[in-house]
Amino acid sequence: MALGTRRRTLCAAGAVTVLALSTACGTSGPGGGSGADAWALTGGDEQTIRGSFDNWAERSPDQAFAVEFFANDAYKQKIRTSIGAGGAPTLIFGWGGGSLREWVDADKVLPMSEILDDDAAVGERFLPSVLDTGVVDGETYALPNNGMQPVVLYFNRALFDRIDAQPPETWDELMALLPRFNDAGIAPFAMGGQSKWPQLMWLQYLVDRIGGPEVFDAVVAGEPGAWSDPAMVRAAEMIRELVDAGGFINGYNSIAADTGADSALLYTDKAAMYLMGSWAYPSIKDAAPDFIESGELGWTTFPTVEGGAGDPANIVGNPANYWAVSADATTEQREAAAAYLADGLMTDDDVTSLLENGSVPPVSGIEDKLSATDAPDYLSFVYELASEAPHFQLSWDQALPSNQADELLTNLEQLFTGQLSAEQFCAAMDATLGQ
Repeated sequence: MALGTRRRTLCAAGAVTVLALSTACGTSGPGGGSGADAWALTGGDEQTIRGSFDNWAERSPDQAFAVEFFANDAYKQKIRTSIGAGGAPTLIFGWGGGSLREWVDADKVLPMSEILDDDAAVGERFLPSVLDTGVVDGETYALPNNGMQPVVLYFNRALFDRIDAQPPETWDELMALLPRFNDAGIAPFAMGGQSKWPQLMWLQYLVDRIGGPEVFDAVVAGEPGAWSDPAMVRAAEMIRELVDAGGFINGYNSIAADTGADSALLYTDKAAMYLMGSWAYPSIKDAAPDFIESGELGWTTFPTVEGGAGDPANIVGNPANYWAVSADATTEQREAAAAYLADGLMTDDDVTSLLENGSVPPVSGIEDKLSATDAPDYLSFVYELASEAPHFQLSWDQALPSNQADELLTNLEQLFTGQLSAEQFCAAMDATLGQ
């Protein structure tokens, strides 16, 4: 969707009160005279975001940003509290979807048409399907700041060779692999269950493969009984079957995704497969470059489900992460944000950095650059997966309002652990509709 082109007069707002957060994992550069700041996540594309702000500080020192980086789970809690208390940073790192709509409805973020002189030209940098996740009611409130993040099925080629197997193309093939890996003393799947959100990828893909995106669309629309759609119930049943069959490494509920302990199971030959967003590749590349250089890391799409109505080319994950501008920012901070978003975001240097880091920028016309990288097969796979998907479904914990998302992750954890049956899980989620 194209950005609007209206230009509104900036109005002054109260100064931002920057919270001192004990969960901060590092800073990048001093803020300029404007006092502008930004918070972002560690891991993944952190290097590119740091470099982008460092380059901007060299070019425009009077509008430089003080940048802090936080672990994923801690950030999600802190940003929610900070926005509510009027202490958000100038640039707010987010995922779009339900959380962005909440910020818009509460007048906590500004439309880009209030910030940018020519917001349409800025928007033309990005793939429309990715840009659209930052749109609320026809107005753009957030712009992509890092690589596209479809969820990919990674696998350890050496472990598959050990049992003379191929990566699964169907759900039945996936289930048939479980006893073979377990008998060989290899966990079929790595999982950071302590973080809860990695479990959501399984439910999303299964629901989409079985029923198509319309099933979750009904949830977003608040239709009564939407969580008890037959596709939801069957997907929940399949998750229970997967867990009961020993699909995940023992003790997965004590493994935190933020620490990288889940991906380490893949490259240390403890687990054969790993379902995760494409942000995992840069992290693995940084932690275990030899694993990638040796060609042992493989990747493929999520398996098909026999008889399913969903298009097997559909994907789930995050189209990207996004910058929104705090409505509590001062005039000087807004001007710094406008300048950076117009001239410092997703520059050629940023695109190059993302590709070198193993991420795929959400911009069009980069096929030649993809082929010139040291990982052309992987990067082209992700680019084609994301740009050609008939439907790219945002992670449900970001697509839903925060209160529903919290209950989803809690109930899903109980489904995985067997505290809730498939029917009980769906009934518990139906009770959240309309909240």
